[in-house]
Amino acid sequence: MKTEGIDGIERFKSPGKGRGLRATKHFKVGDLLFSCPAYAYVLTVSERGAHCEFCFTRKEGLSKCGKCKKAFYCNVDCQKGDWSMHKLECSAMCAYGENWSPSETVRLTARIIAKQKTLTERTVSEKLLLVKELEAHLSELDNEKREMNQTDIMALHHFYSKHLDFPDHNALTVLFAQVNCNGFTIEDEELSHLGSAVFPDVALMNHSCCPNVIVTYKGIDAEVRAVQDISPGDEVLTSYIDLLYPTEDRNERLRDSYFFTCDCKECTTKAKDKAKMKLRQLSDPPKPEAVRDMLRYSRNIIEDFRRAKHCKNILYSSGLSHKALCCGELLEMCELSLDKMGAIFDDTNVYMLHMMYQAMGVCLYLEDWDGAMSYGEKIIKPYSMHYPTYSLNVASMYLKLGRLYLGLEKRSMGLKALKKALVIMEVCHGKDHHYIGDIKKEMELQK
Repeated sequence: MKTEGIDGIERFKSPGKGRGLRATKHFKVGDLLFSCPAYAYVLTVSERGAHCEFCFTRKEGLSKCGKCKKAFYCNVDCQKGDWSMHKLECSAMCAYGENWSPSETVRLTARIIAKQKTLTERTVSEKLLLVKELEAHLSELDNEKREMNQTDIMALHHFYSKHLDFPDHNALTVLFAQVNCNGFTIEDEELSHLGSAVFPDVALMNHSCCPNVIVTYKGIDAEVRAVQDISPGDEVLTSYIDLLYPTEDRNERLRDSYFFTCDCKECTTKAKDKAKMKLRQLSDPPKPEAVRDMLRYSRNIIEDFRRAKHCKNILYSSGLSHKALCCGELLEMCELSLDKMGAIFDDTNVYMLHMMYQAMGVCLYLEDWDGAMSYGEKIIKPYSMHYPTYSLNVASMYLKLGRLYLGLEKRSMGLKALKKALVIMEVCHGKDHHYIGDIKKEMELQK
């Protein structure tokens, strides 16, 4: 089995981290280090009809599958290209109807199993790392994660037994652990969720909270671009997590999802933590125990909101009146938490920003454009301070604000925000990405 390799990149043993990637030549900011097609991927259910199931192209007038009427394609070629994967679901969706409900992880894993049944050689997605070599961290899974794995295995058998020959139970346990630890979320230019995928060579990169590369998506390909200058011998490092939060929160997330603690410069110096945890200027400063209590409340309310949002999403199918009611309750939850946190935390505090971002999302869903704009304006400056220079989170916020401004006939403010989004996106996505072209067309229409 021949290994092709990637020009300018090599696999190596990273001290203290295990496997990793390092550069063998210079890369400057914005350079493409490599691209990796998805080994397996799945479009999220909520984007059906808006994106092609096969190539993830976003456009109107897609053609639906004649049998299940749920999968949509650009043309006959895309439909034929996707059939080897779509056939796993097509008949089942017809048979189960509204009861067809495997999770995205189950759907993705089914496709990996189907693909592995037909392969005899490594794929173009596995130039440096095979799917079977992905880390599973089975021994480090807690009881909750083990139970989730078993639930996924049962769902796989339930929904796919007529179209798949399954490996044994132990092999499935390993595979689900690998997918959970190494799966990627494909997102659009506003960081909306489009689907899930496995990119083996991209998964080989180790984490840093001071990353020198960023991963973006062009259709079903992952692209890795430099966001810092990289010299030969430098390890290629990406971020596995949202970098908004302070050191303790970031490492808790890394330990929970990836089973390690980061020791990068940002984590050892905690240089940004003070700004991220800024307190409101008060004539009578809060006592340390009051700050600790508010921090505990903030972390709890974030988790409570996540659960509430998940429960409300289940009810969204009940009709417009129920959607408005659910969103109203979520928005009230955001506003009440912001009032409480704001008694101690500054508006630039990351916990305040988190709830503002959630409130903005609810306002967008409710088509409350002024409300969304108000929250976005409060978020953008501290985002630019807390995140790295080339951050998709900052770019997407400028993009959302720009489009809101234009929709509210604030033309000059809209164009200014879109230009700031482009400065970041041209580095992260590359100047030839179709997102860049789409935004420039939006701007041209305003002239």
